[in-house]
Amino acid sequence: MSIISIKGQNESDIGKDIVHELATRLSVEITNASDADDYLVLLRSLESVLKHVRDAPDYIHPDLRPQSVVGSRQYWKPGNENNPMNAWNFQCDLVSSNPISELLKDRTIAIKDNISVGGLPTTLGTFTEVLSRNGSLPISPIDSSVVSRILSAGGVLKGSSTCENHCASPLSFTSASGPVHHPLIHGHTTGGSSSGSCALVAAHALRRQGLDQQWGDLVELGIGSDQAGSVRIPASYSGIYGLKPTFGLVPYTGAASMAPMIDHLGPIASSLEDIATLLKVIAGYDGLDPRMTPESPLVKQVKDYPQILTNFKASLRNSSIQERTPLKIGFLTESFSVAGLAPVVRDTVRLAAKYFEAAGADVIDVSIPLHSEGPIIWTASTRPSMSDSLCQGKTGGHLSYLPPHLQPQWPPSQQTFELQSASNPALINIMLSGQFAHRHFGSWVEGKAHRKVFELRSAYDEVLEKCDVIITPCAPTLAMPHPSPQSRIVEKLGSSIGVTSNTCPFNVTGHPALSVPCGSAASPEHPDVHLPIGMQIIGRRWEDETVLIAAALFEEGKRAMKV
Repeated sequence: MSIISIKGQNESDIGKDIVHELATRLSVEITNASDADDYLVLLRSLESVLKHVRDAPDYIHPDLRPQSVVGSRQYWKPGNENNPMNAWNFQCDLVSSNPISELLKDRTIAIKDNISVGGLPTTLGTFTEVLSRNGSLPISPIDSSVVSRILSAGGVLKGSSTCENHCASPLSFTSASGPVHHPLIHGHTTGGSSSGSCALVAAHALRRQGLDQQWGDLVELGIGSDQAGSVRIPASYSGIYGLKPTFGLVPYTGAASMAPMIDHLGPIASSLEDIATLLKVIAGYDGLDPRMTPESPLVKQVKDYPQILTNFKASLRNSSIQERTPLKIGFLTESFSVAGLAPVVRDTVRLAAKYFEAAGADVIDVSIPLHSEGPIIWTASTRPSMSDSLCQGKTGGHLSYLPPHLQPQWPPSQQTFELQSASNPALINIMLSGQFAHRHFGSWVEGKAHRKVFELRSAYDEVLEKCDVIITPCAPTLAMPHPSPQSRIVEKLGSSIGVTSNTCPFNVTGHPALSVPCGSAASPEHPDVHLPIGMQIIGRRWEDETVLIAAALFEEGKRAMKV
């Protein structure tokens, strides 16, 4: 440890009582008075250093400076008539003045409200009181890496989409602004936590199909974050595509972290082609995100996912089944027996096998017993320290560029505690869980859970040597009604239990995973409305294109059987 100076003692605000208070928190006592005096000198040195950094000008990295746009970065809160699903947080109309490509020219896009957009507030789906002591929302001084790349590709950024409170829910009833409603049934979940992005994209697709409902302003494409399934689960409930890319393929810089090990940003769209195009735009090393590894491609080395998909679809059109090299599709046995899996979801996803076979794939059953422990490993490896990043804004120990405008108020005041407990008790559970885990289990159990992640990754990798992709159900049920705001905590959280059992394991292992619409079934509450069902396609790490290809093969099988 280095101590740079012991000057500045006269300007200090702390006394010896602080030294003894800190020792008490460590469950020890400093009995030697001269030792306490010396430790006070050292603490005052740190105080001086931290004050210097606190009061110094912040540094905005050149690559994150908001790029020039046509007109201004004006934003506004939409009225109810333009936002009946509560899917928008703020709206804007941002178009780059100097795009460098036309990959997304004139395509409309919504950005999840935990991702920084220069000139707009970032609210994390929570309350102003949680984010600020002065009652004003924090305005972002940066464009996150993905936002900058989308604007540079000609995309039209239409606003920030509603997300769940601190992104800590797989359903869509926890945002401080109120629940996000399913495009097909108002009052039903659209899934979370990328709830707004998926609702807007799904409704846009339904409108294009000729369904006429009052959805307000919509978009073609969306970006979400995914820590346990938060892109895939709402995509599954909403009947669209949502990709969690390979960990480290897409930079997370400029987005609020839940836990660095599981943070992913991913594309949301109603077609595979749009997923591929968005992925090409946002993927690639940015030089700032510590989640990226030596395996992460440079921007110029990112695979041409749209062209790969186009070539594969052309090969399907120009060849017979007998001429094709078959993909091997593995249906994961354990994923069809997770707790809470609705029979109609299980049977619909199982039925996908015949469509793969109709397109020439080899379909097999595979078994990974450790998959059943995946949610346990996810929880033990992330929950003990999740509050550090999610609620306290800590860096995680690696050189990081955290959004400079997000300065969480910690510890929570009684007012903010009660607000959060009423809105999203899962967030309070995260806070309490961190305190409990470290006090009663210590850090070594969390470390052991990280080692179990490597074991889980190896188990998936071993099966993916025998098949090209793995298939599981995605969301385990049809979209259900929002819980009553007056419900008890256990009732509110009860509907969320098990929702991410098949999705969260791949956040810790880093495998790419795509939610694919594969069928529908009548809503129990509204039998005249059919709600979407999604399956999940998982591939080898860094082979995201194979996941897209497998989804295209499934689509081809449905066409071959004229479904």
